Amino acid sequence: MAEITVTTKDKVYPVYISQNALYEQAEHLLAELGRFSKVFVMTDENVAKSHMEKIDELLAPLPNVSYYVTPAGEVAKTFAVYEDAMTKAIQVGLDRKSVLLAFGGGVIGDLGGFVAATYMRGIAFYQIPTTVLAHDSAVGGKVAINHPLGKNMVGNFYQPEAVIYDTSLLGTLSEREMRSGFAELVKHALIQDPALLVELMATYQVPMDLYRVDLTPYLARGIEIKAAIVSQDETEQGVRAFLNFGHTMGHAIEAYGEFGKWLHGESITFGMIYALDMSERLLGLTFDKEALLTWLAGLGYDVQLPVGLDFDVLLENMKHDKKTAFNEITMILLEEIGKPQIQKVSDDVIAETFRRLSQEGQA
Repeated sequence: MAEITVTTKDKVYPVYISQNALYEQAEHLLAELGRFSKVFVMTDENVAKSHMEKIDELLAPLPNVSYYVTPAGEVAKTFAVYEDAMTKAIQVGLDRKSVLLAFGGGVIGDLGGFVAATYMRGIAFYQIPTTVLAHDSAVGGKVAINHPLGKNMVGNFYQPEAVIYDTSLLGTLSEREMRSGFAELVKHALIQDPALLVELMATYQVPMDLYRVDLTPYLARGIEIKAAIVSQDETEQGVRAFLNFGHTMGHAIEAYGEFGKWLHGESITFGMIYALDMSERLLGLTFDKEALLTWLAGLGYDVQLPVGLDFDVLLENMKHDKKTAFNEITMILLEEIGKPQIQKVSDDVIAETFRRLSQEGQA
């Protein structure tokens, strides 16, 4: 089992990752959870159907366990679901010595972490990811819910006690969900590790490879990359912004689709392609982008901007992005693969890049 340490100003915690992490960590986790007055498990409908018996079996020795099951997808990261979860926590009698387990993908990790961060001004929580996407979202302490005008606009930095990542749970994911999470792994390679990108491109060439070839070592490398960056900059005052590569336009597209039409990783893929094009033109990035696009298309990604997007709406969404300050849009661009840069970009450049990519997609 790989164990990766995340070090922040206020907390040091482990990430355990293997194909049997839940069972390998069961004794230790039960001992840890036994210190708390009550255990509150948050999950969603899809994870409950596929994996609830695993968490039930694991937690069976504990006397005070309650469950809260959300709808699946980004619809769970709303004020309504957040309020309902808080109501449930109060009803079952959680106190300040209780603990929350976020058992699910990125949505559950974000929502569960935000509930933990704000319930009685903060209770402990553990991340137990069940998706590929969560290799990114479960690490680093970003917790939040969405606002109709922007993704993750209401949130906090709140670190878990530990992350227990059992990659055997990934096999029940749909191909679309696998791709969505894999996009964040591609992001980690693009911003930090060119050799990882080469290896990913050689190893995963058709969609079924995402199931046939164990993702665990590559996910562990992605977590190492994120942990190193978070350890330098917990609250995104500097280098942690590099992790937002592809996210400025990606989040804008995600919001455009009302957080349902495109999955997070699908939106981020569009955003990364957009940022790569801008990097070529503004920073002189020399990179075989066409080879990357061909590879992504072979894995089933849509590599052309969706037809019919209203640029004015996207621009407004981008200006609601958390990284925007003084009405100036900030992009993460690449001088070269593995060498990101934070750059303010004018509305005109944003529009020019959008027009160019839209025209290429319609050609």
